[in-house]
Amino acid sequence: MAGRPWELKAPKILGVKLTGKMNGWTSPKDIILKLAGITTVKGGTGKIVEYFGDGVDTFSATGMGTICNMGAEIGATTSVFPFNKSMIEYLEATGRGKIADFAKLYHKDLLSADKDAEYDEVVEIDLNTLEPYINGPFTPDLATPVSKMKEVAVANNWPLDVRVGLIGSCTNSSYEDMSRSASIVKDAAAHGLKSKTIFTVTPGSEQIRATIERDGQLETFKEFGGIVLANACGPCIGQWDRRDIKKGDKNTIVSSYNRNFTSRNDGNPQTHAFVASPELVTAFAIAGDLRFNPLTDKLKDKDGNEFMLKPPHGDGLPQRGYDAGENTYQAPPADRSTVEVKVSPTSDRLQLLKPFKPWDGKDAKDMPILIKAVGKTTTDHISMAGPWLKYRGHLENISNNYMIGAINAENKKANCVKNVYTGEYKGVPDTARDYRDQGIKWVVIGDENFGEGSSREHAALEPRFLGGFAIITKSFARIHETNLKKQGLLPLNFKNPADYDKINPDDRIDILGLAELAPGKPVTMRVHPKNGKPWDAVLTHTFNDEQIEWFKYGSALNKIKADEKK
Repeated sequence: MAGRPWELKAPKILGVKLTGKMNGWTSPKDIILKLAGITTVKGGTGKIVEYFGDGVDTFSATGMGTICNMGAEIGATTSVFPFNKSMIEYLEATGRGKIADFAKLYHKDLLSADKDAEYDEVVEIDLNTLEPYINGPFTPDLATPVSKMKEVAVANNWPLDVRVGLIGSCTNSSYEDMSRSASIVKDAAAHGLKSKTIFTVTPGSEQIRATIERDGQLETFKEFGGIVLANACGPCIGQWDRRDIKKGDKNTIVSSYNRNFTSRNDGNPQTHAFVASPELVTAFAIAGDLRFNPLTDKLKDKDGNEFMLKPPHGDGLPQRGYDAGENTYQAPPADRSTVEVKVSPTSDRLQLLKPFKPWDGKDAKDMPILIKAVGKTTTDHISMAGPWLKYRGHLENISNNYMIGAINAENKKANCVKNVYTGEYKGVPDTARDYRDQGIKWVVIGDENFGEGSSREHAALEPRFLGGFAIITKSFARIHETNLKKQGLLPLNFKNPADYDKINPDDRIDILGLAELAPGKPVTMRVHPKNGKPWDAVLTHTFNDEQIEWFKYGSALNKIKADEKK
């Protein structure tokens, strides 16, 4: 968009060999859920995940879309499948037959794996024996096969009553997903059963909503007791006015979404959120029990007779084609040269931004630690969504959510940090503003895989806006690390992860050697304990030459603007 080259560190290739064919209750979602359990949330960092093997030709293009959608949950740079028949069928069904024809010309050379291709590492998954998975709570890589969930849930004292089942979202609302889930609902209805839980349906697009309304799946869900939500992120990103529990109530929900971090869906840290296929979520909604295994367990119909749910079934593509639904696209004016954007200075939703200041050319010294975060710190912890999204165009206001979900290592509390100058405990954003308004730079100390989850730009804009200088962690999620660089911040890693444990919240931090900042060259962090002698630690980074210029100019946009003036 900016007419500039785009750089990416050459990724490694993780090959995932799929053999056999899925059957019964197993769905494409279970492939990525199992893989997440194998690789963990950071196992795909710096890697492209390439799926291969005879199993890739046995399921739908939309199923592949679900798998690739969740590649972010293992940290992958991207995920790819070889071009095949199911992709052709999907492109033709969605009015893109010309693209399919074009792809056919090149698929053998460019869109398929080379013969005897070698991978940096290989994971094998046998689809014949793959069973449904439920991942969670609180992280998408805690993978449990449905056959083991009863044992694991009881052992961990997880809430067994499922309060809410949520299907749909960008990850799992294809026509196939909705059709297979509706088949389960029809089976339950034939036995006089409705949902025991709150059950929500989030269509992933207007096209899906209109098509499943026309073909009857939407009405099936409504008769089941389902609530149809808007074609939007909805509860997946915290846009959920949940009223069936109070904050602090321990409870379980199961969704077909892609993420299940603490407090993400409903703002309640005691909600145990699990992710599964939409088919399995629907089964849990019928049973109302996390221990239920539809492959082996029986339910009772309205008359008390036992029966088992039939395995789900449904068309991968609509037989009558897709219904585009309501066209809500608003085209911009053809001539935009006279368009003027005016923003009220009193608006609490929109705010014009001023360029960030460039680096002053000096080492940063005597910086306080805003927070030493412990444990999982996702972009949801760094910049919560939900009710905050109305401020996404107003950086001052949305910055009031900065790090409010992160856990302070000092007191194990969220949004409670000490101002090292006054000794007063306040919220993280308030303390950051106090430092900023006094011209004091600050740092954040973070744990492993800092910034995993949604690629949320506000999570990088906010610390820069609030006066932050460096984020120092054991390791970063790749996208968040790059976003921090774009805003002129220094994302740095402990060369020795054990140095994280040596730092105390009252310590002051120097970052030295910045004038010689260069690709591959570490910098020095000097730690000044409140009581004790200073000590040094080596910090590494992944800056390339262009990104170092972003830091010096104050942001990537500042550098682009300066180049355009030349």
